[in-house]
Amino acid sequence: MFTTFTEIHESLANYRWFQDTVDIALVYYICYRLLLIIKGTRAFQMLLGIGLIVIVFVASQALEFYTLDWLIHSFWSQIVIAAVILFQPEIRRALAQMGERRFFRSLSPVESSKFIEEIVKASVSMANKRIGALLVLERETDLTTIVEMGTNLDARVSKEILTSIFLPYSPIHDGATIIRNGRITSAGCFLPLTLSPNIAKTLGTRHRAAVGLTEETDAVVVVVSEETGEISVVINGVIEPNLDAPKLRTTISDLFARQKQERRT
Repeated sequence: MFTTFTEIHESLANYRWFQDTVDIALVYYICYRLLLIIKGTRAFQMLLGIGLIVIVFVASQALEFYTLDWLIHSFWSQIVIAAVILFQPEIRRALAQMGERRFFRSLSPVESSKFIEEIVKASVSMANKRIGALLVLERETDLTTIVEMGTNLDARVSKEILTSIFLPYSPIHDGATIIRNGRITSAGCFLPLTLSPNIAKTLGTRHRAAVGLTEETDAVVVVVSEETGEISVVINGVIEPNLDAPKLRTTISDLFARQKQERRT
């Protein structure tokens, strides 16, 4: 017991209050952000699997299971390469999130409500006319490094402008429209397609692009199907299909209201 108290006393005596506190805080913040990024993704399940391997590795050494210990050692030598391959989407997402934007930073509650209403009206109108559309609502993650080159715009979000962009004879209808801070910033953008084998084969390129983007960023994507006229919202790689106007309005409002609440806390 005396030795333990002595060691604690020596550790506290050598503790650099400013440098070590900042160091610990930075490590905590980085780990916290990484967990937020992979939360709800396949990478989180992979991380649990790696944690299980670590437990088995420690147990094999303690119990002197030499063959199992050798096998895990052989695997562990390749873990860095395996991690880069397995966590590639999450690594890209983390790098993209190093630069953050505040989606509604310049919008009042009234402006936010009007903005969402224009999104809903445009989506329902295009769904009724079987006009395919891909609307990307940027949130915290800066999409500049994600989307391919499109046509730069700077226009207020309105039903008329959005509909005109996605009309079949429009030169920029075949791509995604990016909406940032309540304004249309670009159109005709190409998004990364998902490689997930879990996507239904009946879904087209628009849905695959929406899933691919939201797997790597926190963007919200509204998809209008040209074939079925169905409206879907995609967030975190998950498709919420078959939305009508009230459901679409509620879904978008709840997502951004939740984001504002998390930012306050």
